[in-house]
Amino acid sequence: MMHTLPQESIAPPKNFTIEELRAEPIPCLHIYAQRFGERTVHCMRLEYLYEAYRFDSHSKELYQFLEGKNVKVLRDFEKETAYREHIEHLGFSYDSNVEAYLSFANPSMHEAIERWRIFIDEEVEKLRQEGWQIEIDESFAYQFAYSDEIFADFEESGSSDWFNLSFGVEIGGEKLQLLPLITPLLTEFERIEDLPQKLNIQLPDGRYLHIASSEIKPILQTIYELFDGEMNEEALIVKPYNAHLLDFGENTQWRGAEEIKKLAQELKSFQGIEQIEPSTNLNATLRAYQKEGISWLNFLHRFKFGGILADDMGLGKTIQTLAFLQILKERGELHQPSLVIMPTSLIGNWKSEIKKFTPDLNYLELYGSERDELFDEIESYDIVLTTYGLIVRDFEHYKKKAFEYIILDEAQKIKNPKTKMAKVIKSLKSNCKLALTGTPIENHLGELWSIFDFLMSGFLESERNFRTLFQNPIEKEHNLQKQELLNRKIAPFILRRTKDEVVKELPPKTEIIKKVSFGPKQATLYENIRVAMEKKLRDAIKEKGLNRSHIMILDALLKLRQVCCHPQLLKLESAKKIQESAKLEMFLELVETLMAEGKKVLVFSQFTSMLSILEEEIRSRKIKYSKLTGATRKREEAIEKFTKGDADIFLISLKAGGVGLNLVEADTVIHYDPWWNPAVENQATDRAYRIGQDKAVFVYKLVVENSIEEKIVELQEKKKSISEGIYSQKEQESISGEDLLELLSI
Repeated sequence: MMHTLPQESIAPPKNFTIEELRAEPIPCLHIYAQRFGERTVHCMRLEYLYEAYRFDSHSKELYQFLEGKNVKVLRDFEKETAYREHIEHLGFSYDSNVEAYLSFANPSMHEAIERWRIFIDEEVEKLRQEGWQIEIDESFAYQFAYSDEIFADFEESGSSDWFNLSFGVEIGGEKLQLLPLITPLLTEFERIEDLPQKLNIQLPDGRYLHIASSEIKPILQTIYELFDGEMNEEALIVKPYNAHLLDFGENTQWRGAEEIKKLAQELKSFQGIEQIEPSTNLNATLRAYQKEGISWLNFLHRFKFGGILADDMGLGKTIQTLAFLQILKERGELHQPSLVIMPTSLIGNWKSEIKKFTPDLNYLELYGSERDELFDEIESYDIVLTTYGLIVRDFEHYKKKAFEYIILDEAQKIKNPKTKMAKVIKSLKSNCKLALTGTPIENHLGELWSIFDFLMSGFLESERNFRTLFQNPIEKEHNLQKQELLNRKIAPFILRRTKDEVVKELPPKTEIIKKVSFGPKQATLYENIRVAMEKKLRDAIKEKGLNRSHIMILDALLKLRQVCCHPQLLKLESAKKIQESAKLEMFLELVETLMAEGKKVLVFSQFTSMLSILEEEIRSRKIKYSKLTGATRKREEAIEKFTKGDADIFLISLKAGGVGLNLVEADTVIHYDPWWNPAVENQATDRAYRIGQDKAVFVYKLVVENSIEEKIVELQEKKKSISEGIYSQKEQESISGEDLLELLSI
């Protein structure tokens, strides 16, 4: 049969013969690697063999000339398509540039390599049995190995301050260090949850270790959470205070880990913590949660951990601390004196509670003008009492001493790590440290870092690293995973119980927000100041920027708050002419009602000048009262006047009396002016709402409508979420300069 060859300009020979071949196609695979510059590409060429004739998988060619014969192969395109589809079904894609199938990095290079592993180790033999011809070139580099065992080795340091943790894998009897192999995964995958189900990890000899991610997730989780600690090429340095972050997965053989496993269990759930009883010489009957508190303190002491006793105000942080020190003394473990640093206002309270509950503990009060003569006597006492203000002045005396405990009461006083006071306190020497505060976080997580920097330096990394790892992701990005990790990390070292959780018999507390509207003159004054200050501030911010205008913003807000309380608080001629105050009138009406009901009232204000105005009004109405501010010299006398029943109203500045007072004689609390921080207000309220209170407590917050005070109440909710986030999974918001500026927008 004669055929005219297409597109040929010469005439075909007169005797040109083409044979036809009909045969079954045999699929052939050639697997190899090819270099493209610096890159190696692994390829799979698919061809079809019809007896001696070979065709590329994507060609439509029919004719071939072989050994002097022209042959037309009657190709079975239907079967060829089925062979191609089988390869494509396994995840390989054809690349016309190299005329071969590739495993593209989609969705990741791990998936690409896993396709090759499945094909080489599972599919090749099946295809050969089905008649496929498969040739694997020496250039093909993907070779896969499988683990016999994964193990972790613990080695305790001589000082017990840390553990050396190394991970290994056994492959065909050969043991390899696993840590250098898997740490790159933490760079590639930000979250453990994002790991593919199957992993292929390159080994030093070029092979790939195939392993299910579930087998090493506990190890990866451990490295992920401890990665920023001390680490060398083959081992991870684990501090005892991080033991609870270890995930002892069932797929890993943990060798030499019994002690740290036990510690981890205690830190995670407090199961196995030794429950201790208070001393029979303690002059008090502790509640169940307070006994748990001293057992927790004992656990921390056993491992020389620091901790924050963060119980609500009024739940007895002082007595729990004293009860534990009493136990240490009786066990002969109070080898050195314990230093307690506190606000000046709490000196009297500590002395009173030591005398009342633990008279066996002798104390030295290093407070007052004659204290210089007493420093040489420190070693003779169980407890040394001083204040935050004096610790800086007396540093030269204290730096030479070593203490059993350094205890900070109202530990939020060192929330700013840059202050000289914080630096001095953190430099003092002691075997153990303890922080007492109901508000470890008042504004932002950096304050929590500062307290833990005192308790266990390095536990939360450096301040800079903490900001990068936790503070910014949590406060700015609302990263719940980072918040959950921080919560887990610090959980064993913060003991926090609320009144609602532990004191069911405490009478109810009712909060009431009472609102009042400005009178005409006061409203005009407020608006004039607001408009003038807003314009002035916007000009300043435009010129200097928001951060450098912070003081001006606070000054503007102060003036607006003062107008809300009483125009007479402002040093402005226009304000001095206005005698009316809508809030004062509301306050006096409320007081008249409360006095008629026989109530005992605490009144808090940020402004001592406002307390003076209230004092004058109360005195003119012949109501018995007492007053406590920073200027009060006879503090104890002012307190006793109220507690003994010689006063029905106690006027207190928030700064002087917001903490350290036990005023359960009161049944009513009035916050004359709202403050930015709800924790500070709650502390003040807790002067009355605490253990020993047997009456229902009513809390009144006086707020001027359509003013900065309404916005402050909204701002309090933001601040509240920051502190709550450390105990729950709620998202958090931080307070910014923009928030403060927004307060001026009314």
